[in-house]
Order: sequence, then structure tokens, then C-alpha cells
Amino acid sequence: HLNGGDSTSALDWVKTVKSRRSILICHPLPVVCELTENDTAEKSEARMQKTIDSVKSAFNSVGTGRASPSLLDRIQVNYYGADTPLNSLATVSVFGTSTLVVEPYDKSCISDIERSFMESDIGLTPNSDGSTIRLSIPQLTKERRSQLVKQVKSMAEDGRVAIRNIRRDAVDSIKKLEKKSELGKDESKTFQDRVQKLTDKYVKTIESVYKQKEEDIMKV
Repeated sequence: HLNGGDSTSALDWVKTVKSRRSILICHPLPVVCELTENDTAEKSEARMQKTIDSVKSAFNSVGTGRASPSLLDRIQVNYYGADTPLNSLATVSVFGTSTLVVEPYDKSCISDIERSFMESDIGLTPNSDGSTIRLSIPQLTKERRSQLVKQVKSMAEDGRVAIRNIRRDAVDSIKKLEKKSELGKDESKTFQDRVQKLTDKYVKTIESVYKQKEEDIMKV
């Protein structure tokens, strides 16, 4: 997905803090919040990095007019009733500069693979000889290139939104701890500043990979 591909949220480490507190509360010494800047940064950064990986994967599945196996990364095949990634069922190679060759490990599922191509949004027509499938990559028109740029721009925006949502989760959790007096005001500000710096870093990364993809698409 583009929101990090991980169900872990900033609240997970808040729950961890709560758990620790429930254990320590019987201790005669004052309970000290064990949340550190690294806890906040590492959890959030891991989610942000997964978002970047998702954006890159989505970009790779958008054609540039040149044959690349990554164009088929999102293809799922109904194999014995289960949606299965194409790369688990077949090898994908490049022939020349504009043809993809798909060779199924199990030849009996070749029709299922063909069907998955026809039902997908890749815009390529499969040509099968019974043992392999060939997909010819057409040259992109100027109009089509512009459409693809709009598509990746939308993907990039989804990525930026996901990064900001991760920031929001982290900041909300930090503020809750501050409100409960489990974090001092200065500590809270330090943690929030760190999360903001990570947010700026990863939003900038998305912008960079988007610009590179846009350039690749528009290159004739």
C-alpha cells in the first residue's frame, strides 16, 4: 500500500510505554517514561521508508515505452483460486528493447496468466504460443506520456500524504504522553522536531524519485 505497507502505528510504542508503566508502578521509585527520541524516530522512519519503497514499486509498474520486467510487478494471477504474484509463477525477461517474454513454470496455467494480462490496466495484449507469452511494448505518443506523468504525479501525492499521516500519528502520541506528564515539554518538543525533520526528508525523497520518473517517461 502507500501508507508504509505496515500495520505498526505510533500508538504501538505508546502501548509499550503504558505496559512498562503498569509493571513499574508497584516499584517504590518514581516511574520514569522510557520513551526515547530513538524510539520515536526509528518507528516513524521505518514506516516512512516502507512508504518510499511502495512509491518506487508503483512507479516501476508505469511504462516508459521501454521493456522492463518491473512493468508486470503488480500482476496477480488467479492460480487454483488464489491470487498469486506473476513472478511466483513465471520468469519474465526482455527480448530486444520492446518485448517482454513470460515463461510459466507450470505450462497449464498459461491461460490464467494471459487472462490476468487482459484484465489488468497495463494496456498490453498477450501473444501466446502455448509455452511462452510475449508482450510487445508500444511506443508512447506525446499524449500518452502526458497521461502517465499525471498518473505518477498522483502516486507521488499519495506517498506524500502517507508520510504526513505517519508524522501526525507520531506527534499525536507524543502530545498524549506530554499531557499525561510522562514527557516534559522540552522533551516533547525535541521529539516532535525530530519527527518533522524525518517528514521533510522523506517528502523530499518522494519529490526526487517523482522528478526522475517524469524525466524517464518524457524521454523519447
